[in-house]
Amino acid sequence: MKAAHSILAALPLHPHTRISVVYGDNLRGAGGEVYAITDVRKRRIVMDRELRSVPDEFKRILIHELFHFAWPRLGNRRRREWENLLLRELEVGARGELGWSAGWRKARLTGDDWLNRSLRWRDYACESFCDTAAWMFAEIPEHEEFTLSGRHQERRRKWFNGIGDEGFSV
Repeated sequence: MKAAHSILAALPLHPHTRISVVYGDNLRGAGGEVYAITDVRKRRIVMDRELRSVPDEFKRILIHELFHFAWPRLGNRRRREWENLLLRELEVGARGELGWSAGWRKARLTGDDWLNRSLRWRDYACESFCDTAAWMFAEIPEHEEFTLSGRHQERRRKWFNGIGDEGFSV
């Protein structure tokens, strides 16, 4: 647990109450086998036990999961800003993503999803937010899941940096 605490302490996150991190095996989510599962209401993250032996992946995935707590607290205005950034990417045909979780959801989107802000669209928006946070804050220069082009990466970085010293409430 020390690793999780030190990672959290280095992030621009402001927890209001405790978030527990526990370990499990054979985790499954909407996309099949996963490395972690988060329950925001219970304030609990379950990480795959094997990740403890891969420090960079552990850090990247834990950061992604921690930002699931920030997403609902962003508020409607900031979430819409993020969605608008994603819409601009889609309008210019941006391919790729900054993580598997957003990538498989993006691949399933239809034009109706973005036009109607469907549940599928909103799930994608949340996952892209969390994957982008992990890309930014894990300090891993390269990863096979970082497939979004540099210009779109920089737009996302600029959006996150626009939060400034305020940070993210979790």
